[in-house]
Order: sequence, then structure tokens, then C-alpha cells
Amino acid sequence: MGTAIVTAGGSNLGAAISLGLAAQGHDVVITCLNDPAEYGGTLGRIEALGRRAWAVKSDVGAKADVDRLFAWFGDAIAPAPDILVNNAGVQTWASFLDLEEADWDRVIRTNLKGTFLNTQAAAKMMVAAKRPGRIVNIGSGCGQTPFLNLVDYTASKGGIEMLTKSAAVELGPYGIGVNCVAPGSIETERTKLEAPDYARDWSRITPLRRIGTLDDVANAVCFLTDERSGFITGQTLTVDGGVFTQTNWPHEGYS
Repeated sequence: MGTAIVTAGGSNLGAAISLGLAAQGHDVVITCLNDPAEYGGTLGRIEALGRRAWAVKSDVGAKADVDRLFAWFGDAIAPAPDILVNNAGVQTWASFLDLEEADWDRVIRTNLKGTFLNTQAAAKMMVAAKRPGRIVNIGSGCGQTPFLNLVDYTASKGGIEMLTKSAAVELGPYGIGVNCVAPGSIETERTKLEAPDYARDWSRITPLRRIGTLDDVANAVCFLTDERSGFITGQTLTVDGGVFTQTNWPHEGYS
């Protein structure tokens, strides 16, 4: 069907998205910050679905790396990608008063600047090749409601939602759709370490009474890259079981 680029597409959520896109019939390029050889397992699973797969080292927040990635893509694969998923992201944990400038810079550089650089590079290729495309950015529930001790992460994800809207408006005339998927409480290797009973605690306050899975998020991303969502752009699809829809009532019987 086409070729997708998934930043940080080799493990956890990135791998689930990469496999979902491969199952839809796309070849997949995954970017990684470290040695591409580490992601041979994900590449093998993509290839087992009958699709081609590549792993390319690229720092999403470094323009020189992003330029090299898309130049390689244009030379080796196609004039432009059909799909870009901006999945790469980092998180720090500190109170507003204790947050270090270096941590702020690293989070904004990776999450927000990285989304901008890769979106711009992909869109330029799509426009030049006169090929429509789909871009999906990974936001967060904290882009809609503030999380304690995550001011840099929250700022980056809120910025991604507005970047999504701005890019959708400007790129729409070229047939390029840009949307955002905002996960809520999702069970990952990282969140399992956040609290001893992470799944129990979040399930209790989530209307659907469970936490999300990587596939829940990947399915939303795949929908927004599919022709069925062709008239949807500039939107954020929240995948949170309804947890950030409700008000936290202080009285018994209202929660």
C-alpha cells in the first residue's frame, strides 16, 4: 500500500504502531536513537507480515539527522513517505520548582522540536512529490489536563496538539492530513514502574474500568492513517477509557 516512517518505532508503543501499520499493508521504516541492530526483533515481526522493514539511526531533535533520514528515504525507497508517525518522546519527573533547565531542554527538544522537524521534512517531500499523506503525532492526556511533576512533558504535549492543528490547516490544501493521538493511562514497561498498583489505581477511576494497552493506542493511530479517516484532520483522538472526560467529584456517589 505504501511506506510509513515511525520515529522510535522499535519498542513498546512504537513497535505496536509499526506492526499495526505493517498489518495494514505498509512497509515500515523505524528510527532509533541507538544501534539499529537492537531492533532486529521488531523488523523480523514486520517482515513476517510480508512487508519490508528498515531501522535507521536518527536523533529526532537534530535537524542534520532528520535531513539525512529523509534524504536516504528519497534515494532508497520513494519520493515521499505515505505516512509519518511522530512517536519519539522522553519524560522527566520533577516538581515545577525543582525542574532542571537541562531536563526541560531535552524534553522540549525531543518531543516538540522533534515532531516539528520530522513533520516539516515529511511534508516537504509529500508536497514536492505531489503525493497526499497522513501524519499522526503522539500527544498525551496531560495535554488536556495538567499532571503534577511533569511540567516539561505537559508543555511539550500541549504544544504538539497545537502544532497538529496549525500543520493541518497549512498542509490540508496539499492533501496532507495531520492528527494527534493522546493516550491516557496505558500499561507499558515504564508505567508499571510508576506505582506498585498502577493498573488497579487507574482502572478504578476510569469509566471503562480498565487501563489501556499498546494495541488500543496503535489501533487509533492506524485508523487515522487509513482512508476511512480521509476527511479527518487537525483533530486529537484521546485514547483514555474516558478518564479525562469526567469531573473529579468531591462527594461520594458522584464518581
